[in-house]
Amino acid sequence: MRRITSREFQRNFGRFQDEALKAPLSITRNGRERLVLLSIEEYTRLKRRDRRAIAVENLSDAEIEAIRLAEPPAEAAQYDHEFNAQDSANS
Repeated sequence: MRRITSREFQRNFGRFQDEALKAPLSITRNGRERLVLLSIEEYTRLKRRDRRAIAVENLSDAEIEAIRLAEPPAEAAQYDHEFNAQDSANS
């Protein structure tokens, strides 16, 4: 990622705005990275990847039961050999 100073950023905002559409830019202040400028498309992509972690104790009984009863999709069977190999190695 390209690094620029906050002073450079202030002086050439338009230019760096255009550059950030192609690749994120790291903006530094006093030699330390402080901000990242990136396109809205990249920001949206990253936000879609956000996940929320929930502690088991915060799940309802219905949610725990749904997890207990869940079955993997048929296409997951192609990975059974990996589980079986790991299970054998741990025995």
